[in-house]
Amino acid sequence: MELRQLRYFVTVAEELHFGKAAERLAIVQPAVSQQVARLERELGLRLFDRSSRRVTLTGDGVRMLREARAVLAAADHAGTVAAELAAGQAGVFRIGTSPGLRDRLERGLATLRSASPGIEIQLTSRPPAQQLDAVRTGELDVAFVRGPVSSRGLRAVPLWEEPLSVLLPSTHRTDDQVKLVDLTALPLRLPARTDDPALHDAIHQACRTAGFEPLPGRPIDSFEDAVVEMTNGTPAWTVVYGTACESPEDALWMGPVTPALTVPGHLVVSADRPPTCLDTLINAFS
Repeated sequence: MELRQLRYFVTVAEELHFGKAAERLAIVQPAVSQQVARLERELGLRLFDRSSRRVTLTGDGVRMLREARAVLAAADHAGTVAAELAAGQAGVFRIGTSPGLRDRLERGLATLRSASPGIEIQLTSRPPAQQLDAVRTGELDVAFVRGPVSSRGLRAVPLWEEPLSVLLPSTHRTDDQVKLVDLTALPLRLPARTDDPALHDAIHQACRTAGFEPLPGRPIDSFEDAVVEMTNGTPAWTVVYGTACESPEDALWMGPVTPALTVPGHLVVSADRPPTCLDTLINAFS
């Protein structure tokens, strides 16, 4: 089995068309067909159902597609590492981050730099599922992810409990705290679940425990835009990480909710290739 064969297979699987796959690969179609057929013979599997009208993946093909992508990602990462070593950039440490972690990151990175003065830190933020995939393939060395983590090939180290606060119209505040059950008639606005599943699951579960399903509001694309809309007469409530109680606008109030809500925060590393400085990371970012 060759990497070239796996790349051809993945390209055909994505295009579901041998001719279009050949165009993407900038080679002739017979070469693609021959290499895919050779791969099928070597594996003893039929990866595609072929007809005069269409090409589809078989069940074996679907499973092999996941494995082939993982192999190619690992190979690409190895090539990147080799290039960095050749260029003298071996001290790069890639960290996946999540919104609202600035204080924790600044404190932890200061400790990390004290332990490894020559290290270069690269931070990147993306949705949790993409963070996990990037750690699994080696594109990221570690990632900070909120909420439960249960993924093959990963180890999640619990580091902190993230408190949650509500942001809502000041008129709905009755005292220093707000009860969830008092928000049944107010639309709940949250980012798309793919962007923050931990927040979604924590809030919806808390609402169900309180005896109601939250009234769905329009998803939040930009927190700043949502604040402006809510300040200017679009009643809704949302939830943010942290415990800041200073209202961003007179028309809005931010503070704790009853019962109190938290989301667990994890340091995620590869189960097979954990960083050698894992203990230092745990101590620095706890």
